[in-house]
Amino acid sequence: MIRESKEDVGFQAKLIEEEMNQEKSSQVCRIQVHGMTCTSCSTTLESALQVIPGVQEARVALATQEAEICYDPKIVDCNQLLEAIANTGFEGILISTGEDSSRILLKVDGVNTENCVTLIKSSLLALKGVQEIDFDLQLKKISVSYTADVTGPRDFIRAIESTGSGCFKASIFPEGRERGEHRHQEIKQYHRAFLWSLVFAVPVFFTSMVFMYIPGLKDVLETKVANMLTVGQVLRWGLSTPVQFIIGRRFYVGAYIALSHGYANMDVLIALGTNAAYFYSVYSVIRAATSPTFKASDFFETSSMLISFILLGKYLEVLARGKTSEAIAKLMDLAPKTATLLTLDDKGNVVNEEEVDSRLIQKNDVIKTIPGSKVACDGLVIWGQSHANESMITGESRPVTKKPGDMVIGGTMNENGVLHIKATRIGSETALSQIVRLVESAQMAKAPVQRFADHISKYFVPLVIALSFCTWVSWFLAGIFTSYPRAWIPSSMDSFELALQFGISVMVIACPCALGLATPTAVMVGTGVGASLGVLIKGGQALESAQEVNCIVFDKTGTLTIGKPMVVNTKFFKTMVPQEFYELIAAAEVNSDHPLAKAIVEYAKKLRGSEENLAWPEASNFESITGHGVRAIICNKEVILGNKSLMLEHGIAIPVQAEEALAEAEGQAQTGILVSIDKELIGVLSVSDPLKPEAPAVISFLKSMNVESMIVTGDNWGTANAIAKQVGIDGKYVVAEAKPEQKAEKVKELQDLGKVVAMVGDGVNDSPALVAADVGIAIGAGTDIAIEAADIVLMKSSLKDVITAIDLSKKTFRRIHLNYFWALGYNLLGIPIAAGVLFPSTHFRLPPWIAGAAMAASSVSVVCSSLLLKNYKKPKKLNTLDLQEIVVQ
Repeated sequence: MIRESKEDVGFQAKLIEEEMNQEKSSQVCRIQVHGMTCTSCSTTLESALQVIPGVQEARVALATQEAEICYDPKIVDCNQLLEAIANTGFEGILISTGEDSSRILLKVDGVNTENCVTLIKSSLLALKGVQEIDFDLQLKKISVSYTADVTGPRDFIRAIESTGSGCFKASIFPEGRERGEHRHQEIKQYHRAFLWSLVFAVPVFFTSMVFMYIPGLKDVLETKVANMLTVGQVLRWGLSTPVQFIIGRRFYVGAYIALSHGYANMDVLIALGTNAAYFYSVYSVIRAATSPTFKASDFFETSSMLISFILLGKYLEVLARGKTSEAIAKLMDLAPKTATLLTLDDKGNVVNEEEVDSRLIQKNDVIKTIPGSKVACDGLVIWGQSHANESMITGESRPVTKKPGDMVIGGTMNENGVLHIKATRIGSETALSQIVRLVESAQMAKAPVQRFADHISKYFVPLVIALSFCTWVSWFLAGIFTSYPRAWIPSSMDSFELALQFGISVMVIACPCALGLATPTAVMVGTGVGASLGVLIKGGQALESAQEVNCIVFDKTGTLTIGKPMVVNTKFFKTMVPQEFYELIAAAEVNSDHPLAKAIVEYAKKLRGSEENLAWPEASNFESITGHGVRAIICNKEVILGNKSLMLEHGIAIPVQAEEALAEAEGQAQTGILVSIDKELIGVLSVSDPLKPEAPAVISFLKSMNVESMIVTGDNWGTANAIAKQVGIDGKYVVAEAKPEQKAEKVKELQDLGKVVAMVGDGVNDSPALVAADVGIAIGAGTDIAIEAADIVLMKSSLKDVITAIDLSKKTFRRIHLNYFWALGYNLLGIPIAAGVLFPSTHFRLPPWIAGAAMAASSVSVVCSSLLLKNYKKPKKLNTLDLQEIVVQ
């Protein structure tokens, strides 16, 4: 009706809520994926997810064994995504749905039948604010989606435990437990499988390679059982069979899943290689058992030792891969496990204290935090006074005063006083949870260089199989046509067996895993290290771009400067009592929300000797003139504060000394504010936004790295040039009085010149430039919009972390290049050697089981190489930086 009435008078109107609902057409869910073995698996699954209608983007990470999917909930839901993963041959477990409503997992003991499930669901749905319930009877796990402002987990536990005559017991299902348990289970499975394979494979190896050279044992092993079949061959056959088909069953399952879905993975190579060795050996011993003249030559040690070494490699790889995400675990550990919940009466008096799991905190709960304990959630101080150490979140090294009305951050340390805190943000809404989610998302994001490995993986396994077959055929035909001397063939085998060994070696030495893990493991460790240093890097794309940066554009206010204006000087042109002067101007400016006005009021408060509960004279006829200043009547006096044009507009004469004072202030990067009382100019206030102490040193450091620095600001030219002079930036690299779109245009102009540009800013007006830049770097103390638009967030708001971000990116990509050198170099060198290139000249050949050990070692070496990034240290020059004097390298 309202919309119709507006349209009747000629205006267009839309319902904002409808627009918001239309725009909100995407959600992000995370799914743990079991069964991926190499890059072929992850790229195949990624492709399968991306073709699903409604899926906007899908990222599958081999290193984390997870998928992150951005989808339209109106077209597809999480269950359909899980079904698609299952149809591709993998198992998917939902981690998070990305819905606005809060979601919690509870474990419910005592539930045995579907009737129990129905009963519990009915009790929970009766609660106001409960939106959706999913129950997993097998795990006795219930998932509840709810509105946090209305209800919470304690209400759910009470409702469950009061249902069914108290026969049910509910508790929090530990967050991340499934992921942790699965990783732990996977490590145990590979460890157990490897040990069992050794039980069988070691005797096979000794009977084949060692005991045959020991008199007595050799005679026993060569004792004939049937025709030419010996005791040693029977033993090796019997011992290798469990390794091949029971312990090695996982490789058959993986190969079958891959081939049945139209792709080939590492399991296919292992299954083909070990089967070729095993079944040729079976053929050989059966023929020996049925022939009085045929002398068998078996490769049972090849198949059993090959499987053992591959299992050892997978065990070490999973063990090392789990350590790449330790940064997230450390962040999550910042949150305390328990909290003291207070119950208050109507008058606000404490009537009860109860220790609860911190995950049971609900909105508007009052939490008691004692000295030396961590704050359990984001909230508002309602009683008490203390100091909080927020360095782990904000990077602010000095403790911050907390009193009633101040906000506190979950995970920070309360130092010296008792606080009562009203919970305002809980669970996934807290600052700490958002940082964790940002790091998790960053570790899922692929660097552009990863496309190289993804592209190779499509053809890698089929190419290796073709090379293996060609190797076998080439050596076999060479043997038939006597293209090499018979003396080259070892006495224990014939030309066919020699050719078969070369073919199997080629098949098992090739390793697609190393290629697939080269980039993601380094990105995971690099972003994790960055997060621990207060530098949040949003994924591989940001890392790759940052290491190529050769030009950095700095905003001024809040970036190069502290962002909090301060009165630094006052000049009087008429005789006046300073106390009266500041009382009048503070009374005028207290009505304004401009940063300069707040600086003047704060300065006046300090002069009065108190910062709280000050009463200023009442101002009437207050007028704020945008971009010029303010005017008000105070104590029957007309007070005007502002710039030169405002004074001239009101007919106030500006003496020469005032002009000189303004020019002097501008030359020192200060803002001069003229003060007039009753049409007479009384004085000039100089307000300055102090330069960050590290700014000159950082600019000098960047010069030593051959990185060009610029200032692009909306401030006036005089202030901009003065700041540039102070930090050591040449005046020709300064752009002042720039609007937000002009900042973005300047960035694009630099990019057109072939520069890789990083933009460092903190405000809403910096957002277009942050998006336009190759790398957007937001100051952590800046606005949410700037942080959202940026690729890198400096949580400590220190400019030194710009250097840390660039240096860490360079180190990470050096590690990625080293990983590719290992992975590609290993395959390019190993495959020809396995194919027998050195055999004609040196008679050196690579037995298949040694080739398998080398293959296992390659992926482990790549993961361990990435883990070395955990030892990253900031440049020494940053640690010993003298903020007054810096020696340029």
